[in-house]
Amino acid sequence: MPSSAPAIHPEHITGLVLAGGQGTRMGGVDKGLQLLGGQALAWHCAQRLQPQVGPVLINANRHLDAYRALGYPVVADLSLPDTEDYAGPLAGFAAGLAACQTPWLLTVACDTPHFPQDLAQRLAQAAAAQDCPIAMACTPPEEPGSDRPVLQPTFCLIHAGLADSVRQFVASGGRKLRQWAAQHGHCLVEFDDAQAFYNANTPDELARLQDMTPPHK
Repeated sequence: MPSSAPAIHPEHITGLVLAGGQGTRMGGVDKGLQLLGGQALAWHCAQRLQPQVGPVLINANRHLDAYRALGYPVVADLSLPDTEDYAGPLAGFAAGLAACQTPWLLTVACDTPHFPQDLAQRLAQAAAAQDCPIAMACTPPEEPGSDRPVLQPTFCLIHAGLADSVRQFVASGGRKLRQWAAQHGHCLVEFDDAQAFYNANTPDELARLQDMTPPHK
């Protein structure tokens, strides 16, 4: 990337809804297809993402026809050598980057439908201003007196030039998203509203999400 990076506009960004997980804490169900207000969680996330970016994709590994019925192209995790175990969100990153036709990819988790409506804009501004290939969301510290923000690593803007890097990292056994990001220049962007990143990992959390009012961001 050049030393003075140009502005990153919405049409330069492909959005990716990460719905390829195993839903372990949700009892093994396909989390992205669980309903919120009568619509799948992944649909809510795609709809919230669409105005912020250019193309929108969904990363899924089960019930692909059901995901395609939501109205967006679906990409499954790549088949990589020596990766028989579940590779986590990085596998979704690799799949999204392989399918990405724009200079940037923005990932969001399918179980977090109230993420900020200026997510893409603020991550893009930081990536351009700091000339870094990865911009990651975070929220204020949870512990009193702490200066360590809470990372939201699945809400990440990634330059498409890192496609080979993430694929090789996963193929070599790497599973920790933060470990991969640490290999590259990356910046954190703090969002004040931690509730915007509330996610539903369990049935109880999904029930609470049903009662939440979407934050206005």
